Amino acid sequence: MASFGDNEELQSANIFIPKEWSDAADTVAYDSTTSPPPVALVCGPKNSGKTTFSRLLVNLLLHRYKKVAYLDTDVGQTEFTPPGLLSLTTIDKITSDLSIPCLKTPERCFFFGDISSKRDPKTYLAYIFALYDHYRRTYLLSNGSSPGNAGVPLVINTTGWVKGIGYDILVDIIKYISPTHVVKICISAVNKNLPAGAFWLDDGNGAVATLIEVNSARQDSFNRSVLVQKDARLLRDLRVMAYFRQCFPSDMKISTIKELSRALAAHPPYEIPISSIKIKHLHCEVPKSEVFYSLNATIVGLAVDSEDSENFPDCMGLGIVRAIDTFKYVLYIITPVPKSSLQKVDLLLQGFIEIPTCLLQVQGCISPYMSADVLPSA
Repeated sequence: MASFGDNEELQSANIFIPKEWSDAADTVAYDSTTSPPPVALVCGPKNSGKTTFSRLLVNLLLHRYKKVAYLDTDVGQTEFTPPGLLSLTTIDKITSDLSIPCLKTPERCFFFGDISSKRDPKTYLAYIFALYDHYRRTYLLSNGSSPGNAGVPLVINTTGWVKGIGYDILVDIIKYISPTHVVKICISAVNKNLPAGAFWLDDGNGAVATLIEVNSARQDSFNRSVLVQKDARLLRDLRVMAYFRQCFPSDMKISTIKELSRALAAHPPYEIPISSIKIKHLHCEVPKSEVFYSLNATIVGLAVDSEDSENFPDCMGLGIVRAIDTFKYVLYIITPVPKSSLQKVDLLLQGFIEIPTCLLQVQGCISPYMSADVLPSA
């Protein structure tokens, strides 16, 4: 039986770090002229090694700083959260294996609800700007007034979509954040790279950042980039399954997809009165008569709505809508979010993050997600 932890790309410790990368990370971490701490943005085309370099940089920064902030802007291949989230996470421990991602509770996150920014670039950018503003208020403008908040560098990992609208989005992010360092990873296929030099500047005007250009880590005998080809959908499914595995004690024997599916099927859900929450559909419109049908057997963002129109709803985590009882007017939700946090939730956000198909197709397991007794809303 396949295991949702078995994946060669995730488990392999065979990570090659060229000297060029080590030198680049050193430049960011030990730039004595940088005060306050560095704000480093990592960019480059798909599969060029941005995430691996970001992990390397975080580790190196932790040798100098007590903790490092990490702004993850890749909703399709997230680092510390399940897919569909934009997050700011603080890290205080070195990662021993650069090949293995791990889930962490973010300091703040928003549920974007999609694996790409294509459907709503405006909201995508607004969330990223809000997360950076939170970092800036907490760690840069506090001037160390809060214990432990002085001297916290920031690493920003970006997506591999660097052409067309993706390029425009990246430029907007760099202009807004004004990082102290931009690390640009290049591959041998020149037409897929970002433009040469400080591509985000308009006619040479703007805040000056230290630009560091490096090549992808692996090259063949002809100096051609050897890119790590990843099954993006599989990696997203693994992240979702690892997230909902947190519903159970760590010492509980769950190592295969079948075991996880059975455990979730038997797991008692939370009962949430529909009258206590609002429901919002992202990236699409759903007729009122179809709201419950659209929610059933989906993954939703569990959020706390903001009465302030200038703020966005904070996401507490994800949940699976297991069933809806329209007679009792309640939702049944499975989630690893602690009860204390769940009690704050007053908004469900539905996007396009899907339950992994493999969880729904386990033979001999009656799926809890395919309810037949959901009635249309009155």
